[in-house]
Amino acid sequence: MNGVLPDSGIRDLIQSGAITAEPAIIPGQIQPASLDLRLGTVAYRLRASFLAGRGSRVMDRLADLRMHQMDLTGGAVLERGCVYLVPLLERLSLPAGLTAVANAKSSTGRLDLLTRLVADGGTEFDRLPEGYDGPLYAEICPRSFSVLVRPGMRLNQLRLRRGQAVLTDAELRDLNAREPLVGGPALIDQGLGFSVDLKPSGGDLVGYRARPHSGVIDLDRIGAYEARDFWDELRTADGRLILDPGAFYILVSRESVAIPADYAAEMAPYLAMVGEFRVHYAGFFDPGFGVGTAGTGARGVLEVRCHEAPFVLEHGQVVGRLVYERMAARPDRLYGAGIKSNYQGQGLKLAKQFR
Repeated sequence: MNGVLPDSGIRDLIQSGAITAEPAIIPGQIQPASLDLRLGTVAYRLRASFLAGRGSRVMDRLADLRMHQMDLTGGAVLERGCVYLVPLLERLSLPAGLTAVANAKSSTGRLDLLTRLVADGGTEFDRLPEGYDGPLYAEICPRSFSVLVRPGMRLNQLRLRRGQAVLTDAELRDLNAREPLVGGPALIDQGLGFSVDLKPSGGDLVGYRARPHSGVIDLDRIGAYEARDFWDELRTADGRLILDPGAFYILVSRESVAIPADYAAEMAPYLAMVGEFRVHYAGFFDPGFGVGTAGTGARGVLEVRCHEAPFVLEHGQVVGRLVYERMAARPDRLYGAGIKSNYQGQGLKLAKQFR
């Protein structure tokens, strides 16, 4: 059946040798509709970001672009504003009919840690064609905070697809009628639209802006850092916020969304006509997200970076859309059910490293 492979399908690929790793993949890497990818033992500081290009290997291109090599074994700092390439522990040999797409994990995006998948022969980031056979690499660019990383850390994830299973707007309306996808009226136009909440019901805190000169964040330290040392609180009483060029923001959607068990979703790419900003680096929503919470669904946390010009964001302004896909089969475990899911039932929430 066409659709996104569930956890059972990912395990089958591991057992068949289509996905290999050294050391071996651990059960905790397998999510309901994706596989977490792990950093290897070295990082290369680059002069510039790059794609291998058709017919070229990443390691062949690296010779021209690397500045120096870093050993991650004992932990190493990736500095803000620099570009790094890290070979991943996983390797793929995709069978016929399967493609793959990667995205940053939720906590990675909330730290403004731009992480993209790079592969041999690649002409775009985060996309692997049918039949790809080769190594995987993570390009990492810390945008707001310097971070301490170690081998085995999981910054991005891989979703595997068989065929095309994106729901049309008509199918999405039918699904919403059967299983409500949003708390309130559904704005459906090339996916499920969502807007920004700048008039919270419980006060005037609407988001956070990254402070430009903060300390290093050890990604393994959960709940270890005071938010005020890294973030400025944003408050407004009039439902509007002016975004500063180059600044990074954590905001929240007005709508609560749900992903039923037989579906997965992905945040659609930024569209220029929305405004002078990009929304959401971490775009995967697993089956079960927002299901079983109070009311219908959970809020979507928005990772926003303003571009060249200041931009006024208004309460209720539509800033993006979720594209729903069918699962090839129902996962054995759902997001938030029987697995540790840091953001189930979330509202406005920073990455798990902050308290």
